[in-house]
Amino acid sequence: MTGTGDNRARLLALYTMMCRIRAFEETAQAAHKAGEIPGPLHVSVGQEAVAAGVCLNLRRDDRITSNHRGHGHALAKGAGVSGMMEELFGRAGGHCRGKGGSMHIADFSVGMLGANGVVAGGIPIAVGAAQGLKLLGRDSIVACFFGDGAINRGPFLEGLNWAALYRLPVLFVCEDNGVAAFTATASVTAGPGVAARSEALGVPALSVDGNDAAAVDAAASRLVAEIRGGSGPQLLHATTYRITGHTSSDPAAWRRAEDVAAARAAEPIGRLAARLAAEGVAEATLEAVRGEAFGEMSAARAAALTAPWPDPAVAWEDVQGPASQRGAA
Repeated sequence: MTGTGDNRARLLALYTMMCRIRAFEETAQAAHKAGEIPGPLHVSVGQEAVAAGVCLNLRRDDRITSNHRGHGHALAKGAGVSGMMEELFGRAGGHCRGKGGSMHIADFSVGMLGANGVVAGGIPIAVGAAQGLKLLGRDSIVACFFGDGAINRGPFLEGLNWAALYRLPVLFVCEDNGVAAFTATASVTAGPGVAARSEALGVPALSVDGNDAAAVDAAASRLVAEIRGGSGPQLLHATTYRITGHTSSDPAAWRRAEDVAAARAAEPIGRLAARLAAEGVAEATLEAVRGEAFGEMSAARAAALTAPWPDPAVAWEDVQGPASQRGAA
């Protein structure tokens, strides 16, 4: 049992990370709107509690895989801000040398094995990584983030089946925001949903309010400890809401105004701020955290805007396939 001070410090760590994720997303959106970033972004405004709450319980040598909406996961796992921002800007200093962009950020140095533009594409990568860790005899685990739309894809069935069969150290994390791109998930998903499907495959599931950062933290703490102790795979089902549109180019006019208003009233950063205030944390402290987060991301944006572009000569490096086929017209 931790003391009041320890608990407050943990909540403040969650709050700080969530503010950093929100600041990164909103700064990147502004840069895209200004024409500084080529191509649209998939941001996670409103979903910050899941990334922060899960990754707070991971070690540096643990791995994660993500989906196309992975900026928050990467930040929460420890990926460097400048490398992430430069990746979005397509600059040479990006984590993937400017070649991956928003949907394919990876930082192996902190165990971030990559975001993925293919829905459910991160699931088999996570399972393969977990198989490797088990063969090596390590007690590291893999956290695999995916959305509710992924549960209707083949890799979900295949990945969970394989993980359960070999009792692999994987925490499957379903960020259930109720929509797959522009389609309500409930309208295309039969049965009671992800938890039932997971348990049918032999993977225990735990559902949690994904907008309650403390609840996500507590649930992830329990599941990570069980997996590290040899329980085999587990699934965390976190219900949340994406406040913004599908991409930074989507005004989200298809959303009902009353739904967005309700989501903004219950969004995770404000909820945690209210709890911290109730526990005696001064508003000035919370405001300072927010200000520092936006200052950090604003500086990263300015630096990325003047960072060097990749040398065209390296275009065919990091590309798989026979050398004789690279660059062939």
